[in-house]
Amino acid sequence: MTVAVDPHNPWLARTVRIRRIVQELPGVATYDLCFDDAEIARNYSFRPGQFNMLYLPGLGETAISISGHPRRVGVIPHTIREAGSVTTGLAGLPENSCIGLRGPFGSAWPVEQCAGRDVVLVAGGIGLAPLRPAIYELLSQRDRYGKLILLIGAREPSAMLYPAEYNEWRDAGMQVEVTVDRALDGWNSHVGVVTALLDRVPLENPSGTLLMTCGPEVMMWYTIQGAISRGIPADSIYVSLERNMNCAIGLCGHCQLGHEFICRDGPVFRYDRVASILKVDNL
Repeated sequence: MTVAVDPHNPWLARTVRIRRIVQELPGVATYDLCFDDAEIARNYSFRPGQFNMLYLPGLGETAISISGHPRRVGVIPHTIREAGSVTTGLAGLPENSCIGLRGPFGSAWPVEQCAGRDVVLVAGGIGLAPLRPAIYELLSQRDRYGKLILLIGAREPSAMLYPAEYNEWRDAGMQVEVTVDRALDGWNSHVGVVTALLDRVPLENPSGTLLMTCGPEVMMWYTIQGAISRGIPADSIYVSLERNMNCAIGLCGHCQLGHEFICRDGPVFRYDRVASILKVDNL
C-alpha cells in the first residue's frame, strides 16, 4: 500500500527531511529523503521508473524520478540536476532541511515482463538515474533473467553518474559497458556515442530481448532505431519521457504529448505507443 498520495487529495504534500546529500557531478546531487511521519515511511513504496513531485514553499514543485532501490524502506533517493528555480533552491538547502513530497506517480519500467528474457538498458547522462531502480530490481532477482546488459554514455569520464557502483553491478551479474564522447588522458574504454556502443554489443537472442532507455530524446531515438535494426521488436522497447510535468495527475496539460499526458500515462512508455509522436520535431 502507498499512503504518500492521498487518493482523496492527490495535491496534498507530505513532509520529508533531507537525510543526506551526495554530490554526484557539478550541478548534480542525490538527495536521500525520509518521511517525518513514521507510518507513511513504513508503508510508502514505488515501482522502478516512477517519480515524485518535490515542493519548496515559495518556489513551487518539480517532478523528479526516484533513483533508489525499490526494496529499501525508509530512504527515497532522488538524483537532481540544477535546472530551474525549484532545483536551484533545493541545491541551496543543507542536510536536515524539510521539503514537501507528493507521490509516487506515473508508470514503471516493465521489470516483470523481463522474466526469462535478455535485457538491455541504455542510459545517456543523467538518464541513468531513472533506470537505476530497475537495475537494482533486476539484480535483486538475478536468476530470473537472461543476459543483463547496461550501456552508459556520457560527454566525458568526469560526467559519469554513479561510477563507484559499476563494478558492484558487474559482480552481481550485469555486463556494464561505458563510453564517452570525448576521451581524456588515462581513459581506456570506449569512445563515441552510446548508440554506437549498442551497435557493437553482442545480442544472442534479439527477438527475445527487452530494451529500456532513458536520456536525451535524440539519443533515445537513435538507440531505438539501432535496436530495431538489430532485431529487437518495437513492442519490446521502452522509453522514459520527462517533458514539462507540472501537476502529476494529467489536469494542467503542460506535459501533453499528442494524445498522451506524460505524468499520467507515462513517464515510461512502450515505444510503439509513442513512435508516431516522437517523429514530430519540437512537439
